[in-house]
Order: sequence, then C-alpha cells, then structure tokens
Amino acid sequence: MMAENTPWALISEVGGEGYLEDCTNIMKQHFNIISNKDFLQNPVLHGPKIQALFVWNCCPAAEPSLLSSLPSLKVVANGGVGIDHLDVPYINSLGVKVTNTPGVVSDATADIAMGLLLASARKIVEGHLVAVDPKTTHIPQSLMGVEVTGSTLGIIGMGHIGYKIAQRSKGFDMKILYHNRSRRSVEDEQALGAIYCKNIDDLLKESDFVMLVVSLTSETTGLISHRELSLMKPTATLINVSRGLVVDQGALVKALQSGGIRAAALDVTHPEPLPRDHPLLSLPNVLITPHVGTNTYTTTRRMVQRMVENAVAAVKGLSVPNEVKPKLLH
Repeated sequence: MMAENTPWALISEVGGEGYLEDCTNIMKQHFNIISNKDFLQNPVLHGPKIQALFVWNCCPAAEPSLLSSLPSLKVVANGGVGIDHLDVPYINSLGVKVTNTPGVVSDATADIAMGLLLASARKIVEGHLVAVDPKTTHIPQSLMGVEVTGSTLGIIGMGHIGYKIAQRSKGFDMKILYHNRSRRSVEDEQALGAIYCKNIDDLLKESDFVMLVVSLTSETTGLISHRELSLMKPTATLINVSRGLVVDQGALVKALQSGGIRAAALDVTHPEPLPRDHPLLSLPNVLITPHVGTNTYTTTRRMVQRMVENAVAAVKGLSVPNEVKPKLLH
C-alpha cells in the first residue's frame, strides 16, 4: 500500500498503445497512477488530486480542456525528446512545468536510422520477401543494392542523435557531412572526421544518403520540399527519423516516382499512420517503419525512469533535470 500523501499521476493506458506493464511499476514506486479512461469516468473527483501528467505517444493530449480540470497539476512529463505536440508557453502560463527525455533515446534512434539506411541501400526487406516466396526459383537482379561503405552521408541536425548516427557511420568508412544551426566543436568534428556545411544545399548536392535528425519547429516544417529534393543526386536516398512534417510528402512522392532520388526510408510520416491509400505506401522505393525509433525494452524503461525522475522533482519543488523552457525551443 502506498502512503496517503503519495502524489497522483494521470497516464494514457497500460498495454495497447500505452505503457508496458513493467514500466508502470517504475511509476508506481513514486506515484499513484490512474488511466485516462478511468479518469474520464469522474474527472471532478479525480482532477484535483492529479499532480503529474505523463504523456506517451502524445497521449493523453495536454489540451486546455484537460488541463483546466487538473488544478493541482505541477508537471507535464513527456516521453521522448520531441515536444511539438505540446504548447509549452501555454502550459507554463498555468504554472506547470514541461519536461522531456533527451539523451536516453539517442542510441536507439541512431540504431534505427542506420538500420533504415542499410535496409534501403541493400534491399533487405525486398530480399526477405523473395527468400520466403514459395514461387521463388532464382534471385532476381532487381535485388542489386548500392554501396554503403565509403559513401557520403549528409546529416541535417547534428544534435545528440545526429552525433550518435555519425559515430556509427564512421564504422562504415562513410564520408560525413553535416548541417546544423550551430557548428560543432573542432574536437567533435575531428573525432568523427565530419565536415560542416554552412549551406544545406552543398550537403544535399554531395550526399549519397541524406539523414534528417532535426526537431520540428516553424523553421524546419517543410524543410525538404521540391527545391531541396531536386538538388539531391538521382542515386541518393532520403532517411527521416525526425518528424513527418519536416518533409513535404507530396514533393517526396513526385521525386520518387520521377527518379529524382533513388529511394526514401522513413520512420516518421504525417499523419501516423498514413491513410491506407496514400501513394507513399505503394511505391517500391520506399521503406516505412511506424515511428519505432525508441522501441526497445531498454530504452523504453529508461524513458519512463527519466519521466518519473523529472516528475518527482517538479512535484517536490526541486530543480527539474530536463525541464523544457520556451526560450530553448527556438
């Protein structure tokens, strides 16, 4: 039994699209938890005692209608780095802190980025389908891929995740170009052998693989559209592990259909999932995973642990390790 003064937290759900059972056990060490479904059955009863809102896969949505029913709320603790679904200035105006989980997601996201790159370059999914097809009698030449070793990787967004991707690509002897709001230190560049491109156009023209690892902001929405895709090599591949809205999907469809670029490998789209009749789903040179960049047991547990640490600090009025402040969003 938990002490009567144990704070309450609102979560999406256990199982389904929500949390793994053992992750809720991490929460229960510090909070009484209530699912959104149970909360909505009697918000007047439950609302005043909720001090933490744990947001996972954008749920529960931290909208004014919900927040107004949580008068004791002290923190919105987001699972993941991206907070484009949260109105941070508005939430802060209610006297509520917003937190995220940087760092702990970087390795898993960098791993899936390299997985998408390799799977697209070497046609791994297509190869699997041929290998298990009962009609297969020979290996078609269409399974010829492109070389990864020694190729040029252009990373757009050299933050923590971008840096981890660069570290991995170094193991493939790739030439690393990067574009970022601010240049990395000389030490970082030398450690990776990375070359800074102040102009994004230079990176797009030279890269065999273009990797998107930016946060979604007003500046990065539609960052890759017709003009940018036209600058890429016809043999190049676009990989997106950031947010779907960073890419103009209509422009991407045209570039893929016309041979403007070789292929695309996407862990993110807009919306998620795409409508079942969306043209991206039927193109042979597109590989899509359903936003699973952080989906490993280890990383998921680390994310929840970080969410809990942030929430506990906020509830206790202590310094919050990963507080997101509006000034940091731009």
